[in-house]
Amino acid sequence: MTDLRPNVLILGIGNLLWADEGFGVRAVEHLHRHWAFPPNVRLLDGGTQGIYLVQDIRDADMLVVFDAVDYGLPPATMKLVEGEEVPRFMGAKKVSLHQTGFQEVLAMAEMMGDYPAELLLIGVQPVELEDFGGSLRPAVRDQIEPAIAEALDWLAQRGIHGHRRPAPLPPEQGIGSLEMLIEHYEAQRPDPDAAPRLGDARVLSSDQWAGPASAQAHEAQIDALLGRDRRSVSL
Repeated sequence: MTDLRPNVLILGIGNLLWADEGFGVRAVEHLHRHWAFPPNVRLLDGGTQGIYLVQDIRDADMLVVFDAVDYGLPPATMKLVEGEEVPRFMGAKKVSLHQTGFQEVLAMAEMMGDYPAELLLIGVQPVELEDFGGSLRPAVRDQIEPAIAEALDWLAQRGIHGHRRPAPLPPEQGIGSLEMLIEHYEAQRPDPDAAPRLGDARVLSSDQWAGPASAQAHEAQIDALLGRDRRSVSL
C-alpha cells in the first residue's frame, strides 16, 4: 500500500560560531528535543552545508526553514515568509554566505523538477553577528519558542501534528554533535574577559604585535615558519 503522506522537512540553517547566525540550527535542535513527529517528518541540522542539501530539498513535499535573516527590521524581530517569496528573502540581504548557497539550492531543486509544494521561512533579525565563538543573544534566543509555535501551527493547518515529549531528550540524543549542543557549547567557551572574541585591543594595540612591513617580509616569515629555503626552490 502506497504511503500518501507528504514528506516534510524541518530544516535549521546557519553558523553556530557567529552568535545569532546560529538561530536556525538552535531552533531545530530545541524542537527535536522537545517535540516528536510522525515518521514522514524529518528534522535536519543543515548548518552551512549549502549545495549539499539539494537532495534533501528535492525529497521534501513541505519545507519549513528556520534561519537568521536580515530583513532590515528591528533586532530580534521574527518574520514569516511563504512560497515563492522565500528565495528572494534568502538572498537579498545576506547575513552570511550560507544564504546565497541555500538560495542556489532552491533554484537547483526547481531546475531539477523537484521543488517543495509548500515552503515556509521563519526568520529572525539578528542582534549580533560579530561575536566569533559567541552564542545567541537573549532577545534572539527568546524567539525560539515563538518560532517553533509558528511552525507547529503552520504544519497543523496542513494535517501535520507534533506532540510534546513527556520529558526533553537528553543532550546525547540531540540532533547535532554533542560538543555543539547549546549547553556544552556555552559551558565550554572561555570567559569573554579571558578570550575576547571581538578582537582583543590589548593585543592589537600592543607594541609587541605588528603586521609584516612588506610583501617580501611576509614571504620571509612564511618561509621561516615552513623551514623553507627559497633559494632551493626551482620554478
